[in-house]
Amino acid sequence: MAELPIAAVVRIAKKSGAERVGSDAASALVVRTEDYIANLVKEANRLAMHAGRKTLKEEDIELAVKAL
Repeated sequence: MAELPIAAVVRIAKKSGAERVGSDAASALVVRTEDYIANLVKEANRLAMHAGRKTLKEEDIELAVKAL
């Protein structure tokens, strides 16, 4: 079961230029988005732990984005 609401992902797709989004495309977007977020958090968490912290900070996310 997906954690992200499909409607929110469809709204983002439409704001980004998609005129219409099929249900199969919306589901695929949700899955890929959740995968990306999970990988981003894993990398950010690794960076935070390396810095001796348990709390993720914005800087961890920004560095993780560059690393991915």
